Amino acid sequence: MTINVLPPDVASQIAAGEVVERPSSAVKELVENAIDADARDIRVEVRRGGKTFLSVADDGCGIPAADVELAFERHATSKLSTAGDLDHILTLGFRGEALSSIASVSRVTMVTRAAAEETGVLLRLEGGAVVHRQPSGRAPGTTVTVEDLFFNVPARREFLRTDLTERRHVDNWITRYAIAYPGLRFALLHDDRETFRSPGTGHLHDVLVAVYGHEVGETLLEVFPEGGQERPILVSGFVAPPSFHRSNRQDVTLFVNGRWVQDSRLTYAVIQAYHTFLPVGRYPLAVVMVNLPPEEVDVNVHPAKVEVRFRDADAVFRAVQRAARQALVAKAPIPSAGGAATAARMAWQERHGRPFSHPPLPEPHTQAQQLQPELGMGERRGSLPPLRVVGQIGATYVVAEGPDGLYLIDQHAAHERVLYEQMMDRQEGLASQQVLEPQAVEVPPHAAARVMEGMAALNGLGFDVEPFGGTTFLVRALPAILGRAEPAEALLEVAETLGEARSRVDEALEEAIVRSICKRAAVKAGQVLTREEMEELVRGLERCVSPRTCPHGRPTMIRLSVDQLAREFGRQ
Repeated sequence: MTINVLPPDVASQIAAGEVVERPSSAVKELVENAIDADARDIRVEVRRGGKTFLSVADDGCGIPAADVELAFERHATSKLSTAGDLDHILTLGFRGEALSSIASVSRVTMVTRAAAEETGVLLRLEGGAVVHRQPSGRAPGTTVTVEDLFFNVPARREFLRTDLTERRHVDNWITRYAIAYPGLRFALLHDDRETFRSPGTGHLHDVLVAVYGHEVGETLLEVFPEGGQERPILVSGFVAPPSFHRSNRQDVTLFVNGRWVQDSRLTYAVIQAYHTFLPVGRYPLAVVMVNLPPEEVDVNVHPAKVEVRFRDADAVFRAVQRAARQALVAKAPIPSAGGAATAARMAWQERHGRPFSHPPLPEPHTQAQQLQPELGMGERRGSLPPLRVVGQIGATYVVAEGPDGLYLIDQHAAHERVLYEQMMDRQEGLASQQVLEPQAVEVPPHAAARVMEGMAALNGLGFDVEPFGGTTFLVRALPAILGRAEPAEALLEVAETLGEARSRVDEALEEAIVRSICKRAAVKAGQVLTREEMEELVRGLERCVSPRTCPHGRPTMIRLSVDQLAREFGRQ
């Protein structure tokens, strides 16, 4: 087989396939060029999802007239000159591939003027070849217009999705960079209609309100780059309280040195920060910024530059997890009555992709007020206010009075949290209680192997279990906390938990067993408590580090503020 050198135009189209996957890829690259050019205002116009027309205009430094054609050559860049520069990249772009790749598969018009020059240049290209050049007047900056994307690569055009899908991808990129650079003003127009504008105030929170809406934005908890984090790794951003959760991980947004990245390990670090705060199968909304010296991160590992490699990945993981966890523990509010309506509203928005408005639900501003982190008299951040037990409702909920309102406490969820933290904070193994007679317990075959694997963990938590042949185990003792629980039921429940823990990477084995023990040992709904038992439960909850949710993520309490009560009784 004869080996041939590919013609330049074919090589360019192949390279373009790595950089320009769809219209949003072109928008991303052009916006990154605008940011690197020190632009303050960036305007993006898109038609038909970018298939037929997209334009990015900025007020950056512009390109000198003598370098305009050179900017479209492959690997032509002003951002680095030697291989050593790759270790100190401070810009979003650096390979010099974007303009060349875009131009090779579309019709491109660039109008640019450098600030030091009186006249700008208009340059047109088709399929990467220059077809026209002329002087042009404009303010300093650059406008790049891309038309008929993939006109000369019809096979690639066939793989594009609907206009709505391509539009959504463009939206994602613009909002990401608006979040990453809150000091810049972004404007996005779809089919001649403005759909997004960032305030450009320099405050990240203002951008998040513009992106997620006032109702969500006003409840976000700020993550500060505090001294407890590993220097020189600084982590900042915002995380949503546990009451706001989603069905997938897509709303965990990560930036490294101002670059949006996909990193499953850092996403997992954020999810782990919500450990025991969220229901099973639900995920947080978070925007996390990681800043560290450029030599500590390699950004040249992916064609689209959306993945990075850290010199010390474990340190970055710890810093992200710790910073997000600190914000949640210190600032997460106690859910107010009416939170279920907000959760229903958000679930509806997830399914339909647009804001919910329906008369039976409270107005958005009311819900935002209810879910804001409000600290009452005497309440410290990260703790509960002093509570006075009033009584019990339905043998399920403890009623308590606080300095700022009424608290309804789910006795089972609250007791689970108290027991969980007591067990996880223990210094030694748990106390055991011998059963009257050793009991042989047969477990399902699929769970038997799990019990064998978790035998050491089980026996360290107060069980005394040993193999008894086949899938049968002999139970000699149970954790004392389980009281007079039936040995067979206790072991079978833990065996099921072990199976789940092995199949889910976000749970440590010991923690999964502890949660199972706490679930069985906690007081049940329908159990009448004495006043002394209720007071002991509330005092135990007040001592917890994370008192607002049970170990499985359900809320332990809701609050009815004095203002809410006044409104309900027509006093406001």
